[in-house]
Amino acid sequence: MFFKRFPFTLVTLITLTTFIVSSIANGPCVRQLTQPFNISEEPTWDDRIKLLYFVDILAGRIYSYDPVTTILNHIQLDGYVTPIIPTVHDTHVFVAGLNRTLVAIRWYPKGSRLEAVGTLTTVAKQFPSSQFNDGKADAKGRLWIGTMGYENSIGVVPNQGSLYLITKENIENPEVVIAPVNISNGLAWNKANTKFFYIDTPTRQVRVYDFDLKAGKISNPKVVFDVSEHDELTGNPDGMTIDEDDNIWVALYGGGAVVKVDTKTLKVLQIIAIPALDVTSVSWGGEKLDILFVTSSRFALSPEERRQQPAAGSLFAVYNLGARGLPAHYADVIDDVKLPCLR
Repeated sequence: MFFKRFPFTLVTLITLTTFIVSSIANGPCVRQLTQPFNISEEPTWDDRIKLLYFVDILAGRIYSYDPVTTILNHIQLDGYVTPIIPTVHDTHVFVAGLNRTLVAIRWYPKGSRLEAVGTLTTVAKQFPSSQFNDGKADAKGRLWIGTMGYENSIGVVPNQGSLYLITKENIENPEVVIAPVNISNGLAWNKANTKFFYIDTPTRQVRVYDFDLKAGKISNPKVVFDVSEHDELTGNPDGMTIDEDDNIWVALYGGGAVVKVDTKTLKVLQIIAIPALDVTSVSWGGEKLDILFVTSSRFALSPEERRQQPAAGSLFAVYNLGARGLPAHYADVIDDVKLPCLR
């Protein structure tokens, strides 16, 4: 998600002509998949139907991308939209954040018609200008979703965000898990579902918690990665995913890169340059879950920076990483998917 950047040193970026592959021999291959959006965010792979979803937050659009046909479809909502999460029972039903309201959507993602939408719950009533940001479902289908404060000309108003846990049982009154936060952002679970990783962006840190899958509880936070401790890195942590070896992959907003971190040794293993300064999020996908999909933003760039980074805002794919992700979980927070028809 967008926010005022900390001071940074501009890193050297590889400029990609649209749809042209650029790579280093025997190394990662970065490909631009789409034209630029304002703020592309929240890539989510549905392994059941082999489609990638992502959003353009400010435009209020949810996109589906088919990597085989390269067909891109979208639906339009009225407001800031993020995240988008498929549901467990129906590949045509999703939950999504719309401003600070969680909605259920019926959409056949190989088309561009929004079939139905319904309100599920609204959070943060004490902060009416706040909005949802990153969110994911855990292995039990519970929804972990965060908010961020209002962004003014100085930056995001601090301490107006929270991380919520939403279940079928508490959907009318979601549980606040972590508060206050500034910009609730990336989150991930390890393969064994015993650890939970979380980012509050302005801290520049990734924290790890002990995770009780059965109870849906987190405890004992520790810092597992701090951008400030790495002179070779710039920017701030935004979205995040994890691979089958429990390495986290963190998007660096203002850093023009995705960084791979070993969560056991706490060492940076790899830095992947992306041809966009503001990298927003990452998600594994593809038939073998070995393609890293990367979203980016052009919202905060100056006119000169946009000229220098013509691909900024695009959806990218990174190949040849020698790693595989874990399948995404699907939300199980609504009993009835009978949504009102749109007219």
